[in-house]
Parts: sequence; structure tokens; C-alpha cells
Amino acid sequence: MKPTPSEFDAIRSYEDADLKGVLDELFADEQFVGVLRAVYKNVPLEQLKAELYACNGILDFQKKFIYTLVRHVLALTRTHLTFDGEAIKGGAWPCTFISNHRDIVLDSAFLSFLLVENGFPDTVQIAIGDNLLIFPWIKRVVRLNKAFIVQRGLGLRETLLASQQLSRYMHFVISEKGEPIWIAQREGRAKDSDDRTQASVLKMIAMGGAGTPIESLREMNIVPLTISYEFDPCDFLKAREFQLKRDNADYHKTKRDDMLNMQTGIYGYKGRVHYHTAPCINAWLDDVADLPKAQAFDEVARRMDEDLFRGYRLYPGNYIAADLLAGTRDHAANYAAADEERFEKYLAGQLAKIQLPQKDEPFLRECMLKMYANPLLNYERAQHA
Repeated sequence: MKPTPSEFDAIRSYEDADLKGVLDELFADEQFVGVLRAVYKNVPLEQLKAELYACNGILDFQKKFIYTLVRHVLALTRTHLTFDGEAIKGGAWPCTFISNHRDIVLDSAFLSFLLVENGFPDTVQIAIGDNLLIFPWIKRVVRLNKAFIVQRGLGLRETLLASQQLSRYMHFVISEKGEPIWIAQREGRAKDSDDRTQASVLKMIAMGGAGTPIESLREMNIVPLTISYEFDPCDFLKAREFQLKRDNADYHKTKRDDMLNMQTGIYGYKGRVHYHTAPCINAWLDDVADLPKAQAFDEVARRMDEDLFRGYRLYPGNYIAADLLAGTRDHAANYAAADEERFEKYLAGQLAKIQLPQKDEPFLRECMLKMYANPLLNYERAQHA
């Protein structure tokens, strides 16, 4: 395999040769050791240390450490995780998964877990914003888990240069390292679950390839990926943020807020979670090749979103939320009275968790209903497109 050029050292994921040195740094970090003790309460630290140092590479580290944590989360939160990858079996590999974004940590972790469980040859390299790398040990751990860094909060020129570097790295990962990639369809999560691909993400990806923008996108074997949560454990935090932004135009999340979102997303109740792959977009990219560049990116984003919307797995709460918002019973055939009772009880419990000095409960309830209704509404629109 071709060595990774040094120009990517600041952003690349760690590789097999980095493993021991990074473990040395992690075990010298008291904060990391404290987290390790808290997660593995019944396992002696020296045993954990020996097991980690015995890993023979990054993939081995993921299987022995990260996937143990994923299985722990699935069991602890009673999450039923399913995957439909039929559209990409036997197709172009490696591919770039572009998905809607529900959870800061688990979206990509679940995907890598599912790929391994379903016989795919490798795990994904993961695009992650540096705003989430709150502590040095987090940055090291995510890079061991094959994350590469998206730099945020730069000036205009610096942002352009960082985007070009990021794109070159992504093309290198696909074409030279032969590894798949996961990246969210937009910067940050769609707090209202109205999932839309930002054309700017596609423009960034196209920067680092050869030929026309469409030819550059084709090199990346892009696969739209739909993630469907029955219950989003961060829904009440998102609703809270909506009210804070409504009431204070200058409101910005803190690092503490980001950490709370990560913890809640990992350990909160999710119910059923489903991943669905659409076919690689290379099958229809030629349809937009003759459009002006800006229009072509917009059209690719639109068609990807239609594929993504068709891939939603819908749960009773999606239908109930849509009916409650509209004041109708149009979707009543898709849920029972027991489903309604359970969903209303769930909403009440989540709303009760929101602590605000001037809590606007009707507004917060409406925000949460939109989160659950929007996947269904977009699914229905896509069926008639």
C-alpha cells in the first residue's frame, strides 16, 4: 500500500505504525485512564493495557476495543440495529458513504460495525469536525478509530486551502489506500431531521480529483446512506437548542454542550436503528454531466436526497408525529392505540428533561414532533417525485 504523503499528517487517521506510540500517549493521559476505568469497571487496568498493546494494527484495535464498546452500547441501550447493504454488494468498492446525520459518535461507529458484521472487507475512514475533539485523548482515540479531521472556524482563504487538502486526502484514501469513507451530508446535524445534502460538501469532494467535477465525483463511488432512528435520545437537547436560538440570536453551544450531546447520544434509548444503502450514484452521474457546474452540484444533491428519503425505515412515531402536527388521522392505519400511548409517554418524558428558565413547552413539543414527522414527509414526497 502506498505510504500516506506527509502533507496529510495533521489531518489523517492513524495507521498501523502509529498504534504503539499513540497508546503510549493515551496511557500517559490521566483523563483517558480515568475514562477507561469508568467504562471497564470490572477489568484491571493492566489487563486492558496488555490487550490493547497486543493489537497488531488499527483494524485489530477496532475489532477488539471499539466493537466491544459498540456491542456494549447496543446491549445497554436495548438498540436493535439492522442493515440493508444489498444495493452495494458486488458493486464499486471502496465507496464514499454520504449519509444523513443523527448521532455525533455512533453514525460512523455503527456503520463500521455493520460492514464488518456483514462481510465487507474493511471499515470506514470517518470525517469528523475538529470542534468535537474537545480533549487531546478524544482526538487520539477517534484517529485510532480511522477518523480524519475536518478543520472548522477558519478564515475564508484558510477554509479554501483546508478544503482542498481534505479533498485530496479523501481521493487518496479511495484510490490509493483502497478504504471506504463516511462523511455526513452537511456540516452538523439537521436538528429537525429535514435531511438535505449541502452542495458545498459535494464541491469540496470534487476539488481533489482529476478531470471535470463530475469525473472527480465518479472517482469517489458515492453511495447515499440513510440512517433511521426510532427514537433519537438527543431530541430534547435539540429542541432546547431551538428555543435558546429563538430567544437569543447570539446563542452558541459550548464544549460542555457538545460533550453532553455525545454522552446522551451514546447512552440514551434508541429503540430500532436501521441503515439502508442506495445504489452508487455513478449509475446516473452522466445525466448531469452537461449542466453548468453550480447547477450540476445542486442536481446531484437533489437526486441523492431523493435516494436517501426513499431509504428511510419508518416507525409508528413518525406517522403519529405527522398526524399530531397536522391535526389529522391520515396515517392512522400505520399505528395502533398502544403506539400512540407509548409515543405520547415518550414525548412527555423527554420534554420533562428540558431545563430552561422560560420553558415554552408548546414550542418545544412542536420542535420534537417535526423531528419525527420530517422523515415521513420527505419519504412521501420522494415517492411522488
